[in-house]
Amino acid sequence: MYTTAQALRCFQLCCDLTSKYCSIDLVTIDMRTGHVIILSKEDINIEIDSNGDWRFV
Repeated sequence: MYTTAQALRCFQLCCDLTSKYCSIDLVTIDMRTGHVIILSKEDINIEIDSNGDWRFV
């Protein structure tokens, strides 16, 4: 399950991506780690941990 910090960061990052005309292909939760994954275009993969910290993968 996702945390509130993950949900807020996910919304913020999705807004940032779409404001730069990047389409979002997939948003999902990795059930093994509990991280939220955002896939955008071919080369933008973002992982959000439970604290809301994110990184490119």
